[in-house]
Amino acid sequence: MVAFTLDVDEGAPRARVVSFPAGPGAAGSYARRLGPWLILAALLLPAARARGSEPPQAGASPVVAIRLTRCVCVDGLLQEPVWRQPPSLSRLTQERPFEGAAPSESTWVWIAYDDDALYLAARMWDSRPDSIAAPLARRDTDAPADFAGLLLDPFDDHRTGYEFVVTAAGELMDATLYNDGAEDPSWDGVWDARAQTDERGWTCEMRIPFSQLRYTPGEHPVWGVDFVRRIVRRAEKDFLVYTPKAGSGFVSRFPHLVGLDLARRRRPLEIAPYVTGKTEVLARAAEDPFARRARFTPQSGGDLRMGAGSGLTLNATVNPDFGQVEVDPAVVNLSDVESFFEEKRPFFTENAAAFRFGREGSNTYISGNWPDPTFFYSRRIGRAPQGRIPAGAEFSDAPVATHILGAGKLTGRPAPGLSIGVLGALTGREEARYAVGGTSSRAEIEPPAFYGVARALEQSRSGDNGLGLISTVAERDLEDPAIARQVNRQSLALGVDGWHFLDRRKVWVVTAWAAASRVAGTPEQMIAIQRSSRHYWQRPDAARLGVDSSATALVGYAGRVMVNRQEGNTLFNAALGVLSPGFEVNDLGYQTRSNLIQMHVCPGYHFTRPSSWRRDAIVRGLLFQGFDYDGERTDAGAYLTTTTTFANDWTLTTETMVCPRITNVFRSRGGPRMAEPPGTYVALDLSTADRERLVYGFHVDRTYTPAANGTDYWTLAPSVSWKPAARVEIGAGPTLQRVIEDAQHVGKIAAPGEVPADFGGLRYVFARMDQTTVGVELRINLSFTRDLTLQTYVQPLISAGRFSDFKELAHAGSYEFVHYGKDGGSAWVNGVVTPAGGGTPFTLADPSFNLKSLRGNAVLRWEYRSGSVLYFIWTQQRSDEEAMGELRLGRSTRRLFDASADNLFLVKATYRLAL
Repeated sequence: MVAFTLDVDEGAPRARVVSFPAGPGAAGSYARRLGPWLILAALLLPAARARGSEPPQAGASPVVAIRLTRCVCVDGLLQEPVWRQPPSLSRLTQERPFEGAAPSESTWVWIAYDDDALYLAARMWDSRPDSIAAPLARRDTDAPADFAGLLLDPFDDHRTGYEFVVTAAGELMDATLYNDGAEDPSWDGVWDARAQTDERGWTCEMRIPFSQLRYTPGEHPVWGVDFVRRIVRRAEKDFLVYTPKAGSGFVSRFPHLVGLDLARRRRPLEIAPYVTGKTEVLARAAEDPFARRARFTPQSGGDLRMGAGSGLTLNATVNPDFGQVEVDPAVVNLSDVESFFEEKRPFFTENAAAFRFGREGSNTYISGNWPDPTFFYSRRIGRAPQGRIPAGAEFSDAPVATHILGAGKLTGRPAPGLSIGVLGALTGREEARYAVGGTSSRAEIEPPAFYGVARALEQSRSGDNGLGLISTVAERDLEDPAIARQVNRQSLALGVDGWHFLDRRKVWVVTAWAAASRVAGTPEQMIAIQRSSRHYWQRPDAARLGVDSSATALVGYAGRVMVNRQEGNTLFNAALGVLSPGFEVNDLGYQTRSNLIQMHVCPGYHFTRPSSWRRDAIVRGLLFQGFDYDGERTDAGAYLTTTTTFANDWTLTTETMVCPRITNVFRSRGGPRMAEPPGTYVALDLSTADRERLVYGFHVDRTYTPAANGTDYWTLAPSVSWKPAARVEIGAGPTLQRVIEDAQHVGKIAAPGEVPADFGGLRYVFARMDQTTVGVELRINLSFTRDLTLQTYVQPLISAGRFSDFKELAHAGSYEFVHYGKDGGSAWVNGVVTPAGGGTPFTLADPSFNLKSLRGNAVLRWEYRSGSVLYFIWTQQRSDEEAMGELRLGRSTRRLFDASADNLFLVKATYRLAL
């Protein structure tokens, strides 16, 4: 059954109103490599420019900022004389639940400034102050709380900006805005706000230092501005200006903020040194020569953030430590596709949208089962070492991650309409210790490396068109011949993207991107790349492919063009994309496939008018198909999805897909193509309103093929979030998954005998797999104060898979098998297979498994002063494995908790210095 992803990315949501290596020679080598690359990036940036006319402004009147003559104490009480003047704005409009209606409660807002900061004060009148929702949560947690938010477009480019939100409990949230309304919550500015509740409602004050914003200084600059208020009990959001349900664009609708005088400007400089003390208590066998009861490691480093010219920010980190980051969930992956994990490290998440490629301009992106390559996947930097420990090692001790010596990035907007992002990182050499016969040795498992990415994007003033560039490079210092055979020496990629609106009303937009890639290394490594699951050039029946054993480089290209209807109730999206067989960006990006020409068309309708039972609904249909470069249809299907938001704010999403018979060139893992039987996929997601004390979710899906095949996947995943008190949130997400796979790949056997001539002398062995997985994700979050919080995460997981009905593929291009012990005179006795036709017997191990995992961590975070944080972290992981395929929950649970655990205890202190 073909896997499917729709991946609808709405690009204009309603705002969340909701050490170098030792020696100067090594350092000089890196500098010589980095210099030409940065020069090339600088030369390419101006080429991205495109100009247009000034866009029309929204109908709202300009908002006037007040020049302060006295200091403001940010306490939320609104006692200063400046707040007794008439408000800067007081007319808001409902965005929901009743679009365009007057708000249910009044709001007064004042905006003021001095030489150092922008200030906001707001009075949120409320006829029922006892019903104001004010739960306390950790910063940037979108809890169901009443809040007020200020949105700014300091460049007045109608595309980018900032969002600052404070809840009625005083919790802070912030984000950056891009692509005319999409938001990136990874940014954490240093600003302050306070809120107070009284008998008339609630009030708030904000102080946003100009040092946290990027803008063009001047005596009378014009910014874009918006304001938002949320009233949770009414599911209400009120804006100064908003995006209609059937409209597009958000930042481009902002009215002007005038009255500022920012001729005097100071470049900000922030330094945040840190120290850590880490103790590791690892589970090891008693006879392991590398076993130690505990390992204590002190460490220090620091981060820097500073203004670097007009509109730019320089971030740098030396010897970074990310011990406070939540652990990744455990997964059982039996496919040939690498698991994708979310980036959680603060240095890489901050301003991550600056490196976004290929999805600009359009407010909706639909993949339609397109394996969209990610050009910059920051988790490649500092990942687990890629080299192999020498065969025969009895014991080993290897680092779990590559050490990042230092990294820096430059992001921002040096000119109106132009945004850039440049990042560079150095990682060190990593070695593993291993023991054979009582003798210890070392092996290099990761060489020193430089990683770099440069991104530039410029749009016309009107936003009618835009043009962007991206360039990535990974280069390694390969002194050891052994590691040179296992990793690429160099990887390069260059891409161009852009968009153009086809009409003056900006209803139709075409977005496109094109890219080329080149990887280089030893012939052994190039062979490994060609034979990897992304390419499978060794396929014996592929007419246009074939492994080149003498190649020292691999070159490829890719691209996609998409047309999207931006506005109106009628929806439409269509796309055509290509991935050449040699395209490869996995060294610094994330890529799952190549050798594909794929297309889709996706009409739909958005029901925006509320009724007695629903607020709105979206229906989309999708037809898609894809071909490889030999003309084989490898992907096809018809898909229908609906999303309905009910009057009580519950949301229901349904999905249905049918797939015809296609050719599967991946199931045999580099072997001949196979037929893929037709199948069906259905799914349902239901979630309740997040303003309730108990919030429920329910997901169920099923993928199945006809009974003759018997493949059947299904998943049941309910969830619950409980808020028993204003400072406590408990969440649980259990998952039960059943996989009955009729033809799970087992291996390739070089066994003499009668095999089809186009099989390359190999037998491609499959089996029926019956797998059951049970897991749960548990979270408990406690907020003692706004600045002192505890987050806990625990995930137990048990998965058992039983293999039976072993068989081999009978013919290329078919879904026909020779079942061992059943068909064609073959025999199966205690794992020994005698093939049909007098073939040489061979042993086939039973791959049945029973895996258990328990991982989790607890992070106590205290922001003892603005931007300065103290962390206490405990992380634990334990696992167990058995060669059996039966799921026995009691036995597995006992074995899991009896297994030895790896524990990590970390104390980390950072101190922010603003200079």
